Amino acid sequence: MVLRVNLRKLSRTAYREQLTAAGIDAEELSTGNAALLLHEPVPVGQLPGFEQGLVSVQDAAPQLAAMLLQTSANQRVLDVCAAPGGKAAHILETQPDLKELLAIDIDARRLDKVTENMLRLGLTARLVVGDAQQPETWWDQQAFDRILLDAPCSATGVIRRHPDIKQLRRASDIQQLVEIQQHILQAVWPLLGSGGIILYATCSILPQENEQQIHEFLGSHPDAAAIKIKASWGITQQYGRQILPGQNSMDGFYYACIQKQ
Repeated sequence: MVLRVNLRKLSRTAYREQLTAAGIDAEELSTGNAALLLHEPVPVGQLPGFEQGLVSVQDAAPQLAAMLLQTSANQRVLDVCAAPGGKAAHILETQPDLKELLAIDIDARRLDKVTENMLRLGLTARLVVGDAQQPETWWDQQAFDRILLDAPCSATGVIRRHPDIKQLRRASDIQQLVEIQQHILQAVWPLLGSGGIILYATCSILPQENEQQIHEFLGSHPDAAAIKIKASWGITQQYGRQILPGQNSMDGFYYACIQKQ
């Protein structure tokens, strides 16, 4: 069980001291400045200050997204497939002076969870129910400086916590997901302004959904260029970095940064 400390309210060290006082052992993870790994899982009700927004439950791998987006004040950010909102909240905690963060999700009920998380953390974002493959139904024609696309995927990266994935996934599922990922990438690319960055992410370990997906996208978009991710975590790929399940105490995850020329 990994926590994300809300650094807008207190330091990671200060929150760890609160955990210790509550009899909860935790250690700081080197992969992010807000991540704490609990030695034993506990109900969120036992976490000091949880209802007051001091901390959230989030694996260390998705916590990397806010750092990789490289946001600055007055930027406009789009979070595609945003529910349940952990990454959107972390972006706002990291950069509170954004011009706007727009969170899109096709599922209204899942978007309610984003609202719940934002209220608990005292954050503000514009939430819209919409299909990422059809931005013409919700986009206001104003370009974004940053786009986070946490694409629908096979979830093979979380297999250590959900081993039933081995039984539930079929080969035919992967091709269908790859096509959805392609469609979303194609659809949101025109929404990114010149010089902007799109961060493509999945909780998958399959190359079809990850590096191969980015390879094909770059090959068909001459105005797109991959940004090398320099980091100590994960495995360097031709495009992006791949985290394997359990590596650095993280779920399996893939990240690639693409800049618009």
